[in-house]
Amino acid sequence: MKITVRAANFIKSGPERDLIDDYLKRANGISRNLGIPEIKESAVDIRSAKSRADETKSILSTVLPSDILVILDERGKALSSRQMAKQIAAWRDDGHRHLTIAIGGADGFEPSALPQNTVKWSFGIQTWPHKLVRVMICEQIYRALSILSGSPYHRD
Repeated sequence: MKITVRAANFIKSGPERDLIDDYLKRANGISRNLGIPEIKESAVDIRSAKSRADETKSILSTVLPSDILVILDERGKALSSRQMAKQIAAWRDDGHRHLTIAIGGADGFEPSALPQNTVKWSFGIQTWPHKLVRVMICEQIYRALSILSGSPYHRD
């Protein structure tokens, strides 16, 4: 199962970009042994979008109907790191080929433009800057994979 973090707009350089790249490199270093051949980040330019629905469609344009789609939303389910690891492993073990974790634009996702089977996760009810959310989800993916591999990175 491949994992893609899909987000609005690009982060070209800076400390957030460095952290994202570091966590993705670490995650890819252990993922192959877990049956996850690739973890990557992908961004889409939404500056030309005229509405929240257009933004949502642009961000989700590469998601196939057979993919697992998780959106990050303040109204989503807050998972512990172990719960996230368990869910990723369950999807992998069920034979799903691709997991996309999407981060919306400043106004979030247009509900009517989301596929019916969309899963919603949350980092709590706070509002977070987009750059930090991207770092946080990349770190949590790495943490989940380290849990699955038995690495001592995560401590309860």
